[in-house]
Amino acid sequence: MTGEPRLLLLHGLGATGAVWSGWAPLLARHWPGRWLAPDLPGHGGAADLPEYTFDALAAAVGPLVDGRTVVLGHSLGGAVGLALAARFPVRAVVGLGIKVAWGDEELDRARALAGRPVAWYDTREEALARHLRVAGLAGLADDTPDGIRQEDGRWRLALDPRAFGVGAPDMPALVAGAGAPVVLARGERDPMNTDEQLAALGVPVVTLAGLGHNAHVESPERCMTLLESYR
Repeated sequence: MTGEPRLLLLHGLGATGAVWSGWAPLLARHWPGRWLAPDLPGHGGAADLPEYTFDALAAAVGPLVDGRTVVLGHSLGGAVGLALAARFPVRAVVGLGIKVAWGDEELDRARALAGRPVAWYDTREEALARHLRVAGLAGLADDTPDGIRQEDGRWRLALDPRAFGVGAPDMPALVAGAGAPVVLARGERDPMNTDEQLAALGVPVVTLAGLGHNAHVESPERCMTLLESYR
């Protein structure tokens, strides 16, 4: 398929599409085509899902892609990008900061979070602080208004807590099933994964020196290098 390349940016669990806002000036200068940064289901302004699975999340964003689309997904968004490439034609998938090894205690904790009711806060500041912690953005972002909402004088996270129940991605299967080239990337200081874990999946791995789990927020400029081959 000919034409300008498209870019789909997918955020991680607890965040929203606004996490990519720092990329806008760079993309305006360096990306030759259209780009989109939607909210995944259960996040921000997007509708909730009856059940959260990687396939269901991928199906929800599937209408946004075509064979010219490069998908760059962070953490949960990276796993969704791989599932997307198994169902829809895309040009390539770059997965950044995907957690590939999960212990039983971690999965039990995620299931417990998924089973909790929505938490309510008396003030916007309390809700915002909780949202930033859940999204891993504390200290990296000051305000993400689309991550919280007000209802009947109280505040809550926009995040559907059931989204925590998506579970651990089957990375070997997701990588093998992707119908497009795959690159996996991580910040050097990301505690969610290791170079060895990513390399074991048999695809190219890029390590971004000095960056952590939210490398795309810490340094959009450095992370833009992940897209150089697709411009």
